[in-house]
Amino acid sequence: MMHSMLMKLELKQMLRSRWMQLVGLLFTFVFTAIIVIQQMALPDVEGFTRQTASFLNVLLFLLPLFILTIGSMSVAGDIESGWFSLLKTYPMTRAQYIVGKYMAAVCAFVLVVVVAFGVVLALGGFLGGVRLPLIFITLTLMCIVIFASLAIVIGAFAKTRLFALSLSLVLWSFFLLLLSYALMAIGTVVAGHILQKLTVIVIHINPAEWLRFGYFIFSDQASVLGPAFYGVTQFYSSYLGYIVYGAVTFLWVTIPLLCANKLLQKRGKR
Repeated sequence: MMHSMLMKLELKQMLRSRWMQLVGLLFTFVFTAIIVIQQMALPDVEGFTRQTASFLNVLLFLLPLFILTIGSMSVAGDIESGWFSLLKTYPMTRAQYIVGKYMAAVCAFVLVVVVAFGVVLALGGFLGGVRLPLIFITLTLMCIVIFASLAIVIGAFAKTRLFALSLSLVLWSFFLLLLSYALMAIGTVVAGHILQKLTVIVIHINPAEWLRFGYFIFSDQASVLGPAFYGVTQFYSSYLGYIVYGAVTFLWVTIPLLCANKLLQKRGKR
């Protein structure tokens, strides 16, 4: 299959990239440090602690930044250099190209995470008490598949690597910083029930907050959100809520890839 050949080629190029290697080392160091500090500080405490919150924030802050920048620049680089135009002369569809690039990005960052987990487990053998909760592993994988999809559509929209980098930083800032600050600012001038509804909307349109919300739900820590969100948390704690959560997550992955296909189709007609 052409997309599998492209995936292997792109994966090799990503792993050989010095930027990817440096990012992998940085992420491994930060990810390992947070987990080890968390477990050493309160090794026997269950539930949502300040250490858990710190790990969750760092995970959702750094990983999307790395994925968006590297993934989008990979696609934009193909367009800028003419590699994408060359690939169109081969028996390869746009969908195969997108799937190949997407799977390469996912596999590359999964390998980075595997290295981080390996270091954590290795240190756990010496320090003792170091655990890798399943919810953290699942959350990390979901973060990779969602933001890799967003990276592909950014790269398909951008014309150059620099433009892709700029768009990635803007989107990352919007999801991780601006939306939260805007919500806090709005909360000072609107009623509480309106702010509650706006918060629920932001949770669904912000993939970072969507993943954070999923952590609270699937780790049975929904009480952290407070009584104002009791109805929402009760729904997503049900079987139907699990299905809806999975469906929304699936849309976060598929819609950007479909948009990337349309963008590349329009670019091919020019």
